[in-house]
Amino acid sequence: MSDYKAPLTDVRFVLEHVAPLRELAATDRFAHADPQMVTGLLEECARFCEQAIAPTNREGDAQHSVQRGDEVKTPDSFPRVYRQYVEAGWGAVGHPEEFGGGGFPLLVVNAIKELITSANMAFSLGPLLTTGAVEMLEHHASSELQATYVPKMVTGEWAGTMNLTEPHAGSDLGVLSTRAEPVEDATYRITGQKIFITYGEHDLTDNIIHLVLARLPDAPPGTKGISVFIVPKFLVNEDGSLGERNDVKVVSLEQKLGIHASPTCVMTYGEDTGGAVGYLVGEPNQGMRYMFTMMNDARLGVGIQGLSIAERAYQQGLAFAKERVQGSLPARPEGASAPIIEHPDVRRMLLTMRSQIEAMRAVTYANAWWIDRAAALGDSDEGRNAQEWADLLVPISKAWCTDLGVELTSLNVQIHGGMGYVEETGAAQHFRDARIAPIYEGTNGIQAIDLVGRKLPYRGGEFVQEVLSELGGLTSELESAGLGEVAKRYSEALGALAAATRWIFDNRKDFASVLGGATPYLRLFGTVLGGYHLGRGALAAKRLLEGDGDGFDPSFLEAKIASARFYAGNILPQASGLAAAATSGAEDLFAIDPANL
Repeated sequence: MSDYKAPLTDVRFVLEHVAPLRELAATDRFAHADPQMVTGLLEECARFCEQAIAPTNREGDAQHSVQRGDEVKTPDSFPRVYRQYVEAGWGAVGHPEEFGGGGFPLLVVNAIKELITSANMAFSLGPLLTTGAVEMLEHHASSELQATYVPKMVTGEWAGTMNLTEPHAGSDLGVLSTRAEPVEDATYRITGQKIFITYGEHDLTDNIIHLVLARLPDAPPGTKGISVFIVPKFLVNEDGSLGERNDVKVVSLEQKLGIHASPTCVMTYGEDTGGAVGYLVGEPNQGMRYMFTMMNDARLGVGIQGLSIAERAYQQGLAFAKERVQGSLPARPEGASAPIIEHPDVRRMLLTMRSQIEAMRAVTYANAWWIDRAAALGDSDEGRNAQEWADLLVPISKAWCTDLGVELTSLNVQIHGGMGYVEETGAAQHFRDARIAPIYEGTNGIQAIDLVGRKLPYRGGEFVQEVLSELGGLTSELESAGLGEVAKRYSEALGALAAATRWIFDNRKDFASVLGGATPYLRLFGTVLGGYHLGRGALAAKRLLEGDGDGFDPSFLEAKIASARFYAGNILPQASGLAAAATSGAEDLFAIDPANL
C-alpha cells in the first residue's frame, strides 16, 4: 500500500478560492481563524496524519478489533496513536472555547477530518462520533450534565457514541422499543438492545458516554415519543472521578465487509441489574428533534468520508500507474513496454478520479462554509439564507460524495488490474471501507427523499430557483475567460437540472413519481454543483496565472484548468441521462409484480 500524502495545496486552493476562509475570519464569531494561522495548523495536522495515523491503516484492517468478554481490544497501534491525537488537541479544534475547544469554523474542522479520514477511515470514526455527541450535549443538555461530561469529551479523554438502531428499527426509528423508567433520584433505568454502535466498546478511553434513544412509559407512539439519555460506561462521582461500572455492555462485534478496525457493537442495557443508569437530556419526547441538531454536521462528515477514501485510493492508483510497466504504445520502439500511466484508458480513469475528487472537496467545503456563515450571521436575512444553502447541500454532500467514494475506489482496483483484486496491494481495502458510507447516517435513498421532499420546497420553491439563478451566472464568466467549451457543457447540464426541477414541482402531487426519480435527481444536482465549483476554480486559476500566482506553482494552476475541462467533457454530459431518469416517473417501477421480480 502506498504512503499517504496530505493534499495541502489542493486544500489551500479551496480555502482561498472556492470556500473563502478569509470571509469567515472577517466575522466576529470566527475572527481568530486567521488563514495564515490555519495554514500552519493544517500543515501540522498533515504531518501527524502522514507519520502517525496513516501507517496504522493496513495493520488495523488485518488485525481487526476483537471482543474479549465485556471488553474490546482495538488494533495494537490504535491506543498509542489515539493518545497522541488527544495530546495534540485535534478533537477540540471546533468546539466552543467555554468547554476547552478552539472555536474554529466547521470549514477548518472538516479539512482536518478529511486528512484524518484519508489516513485511516476506521480510526477516524471514533472521534467523529464523539464530536457529534458533544454537539448535541452542547445544545440540549443541562448545565450540570455539560459540566460533568462535555469537557473530557471535547479533549477526547472520554469518547461518545450514538445509540439509535435496534434489530427491528433501522431507518424507521419510530418503532424502537428501548425503555427508560424514571426512579426516585431523578435518574432513569434503561433497558434494551442496540445494534450497529460504532466504537460502542473499546480500549482507547477511560470512559464511554453513550447517547441512547429510548421511550418513557407514557411516551406517545412513533418518533414523537423518543427521548435521549446519557448512559455512561462508568458512572461519574461528584468530584469528577470514575465510579462503578454501569450495566451497559457489548454482546458481540459485527463481522463487516470493511472498516475492520472500527468496532461495530451490539450493546445491551440493563441485562444484569434490570436497568442501566441513565440521565435525561433536555425535555422528554424530544429525542428526534435533538438528534437533528447534529444531523447536518454528521451527514456532512460522512460525505467527507467519501471524499477522503477516494483521495487515498487515487494517490495509490496514481503511484501504481507510474510504476507498473505493461503493454506497448505506437510512440515507443517495437517491443518496448510502457508505464501504464501512458495508456489513454488509464489516464481516463485517473482523471475521472482526480476531477471528481476536486469537485467533491469543493462541494463539501462549500457546504461547511454555508453552515459557518449561518452560525456567524445568526437570525438575520443573510443568516437564514445561508442556512437554506447549508440545508440544501447536506443531502447532496452526503449521498453524492459517498456514492462517488465507492465508484472511485472501485476505479483504483481497476487501475491495479488483477493486483487490485488481491488483498496484498491494499486497493481492495479502500473499496471495502468505502461501501459503508452510502448506508449509515441515513441511506442515500433517504438523502434523496430529503432533498426533493424537504429542501426543494423551501419558500414554496423560490429558494431553489434562486440557487439555479446563482449557478447560471457562471456561464458568462467562463465564456469571457476563454473557457467556452466548459461553459457550453456546463450550461447544458444546468439546463437539464433546471428542467428536472420544474418537472418535480409540476408533479409534486404524484409523490411516488417524484420519489422514483429522487436518487438520479440528487446525482444530477451533485454533478452540476461539482461543475460549478470546478468552473469557479478554473477561473481563479486563470487569474492567478495571469498574475503572480500567489504562491501556487503554474503547473498546479494549469492542472486545475485541465481538470475542469475534463469534468466538463466527460462528467457533465451525464446530466442529460440523469435528468431523463429523474423524470421518468414511477409507473415502470411497479409494473412487475413482486412475485416476478
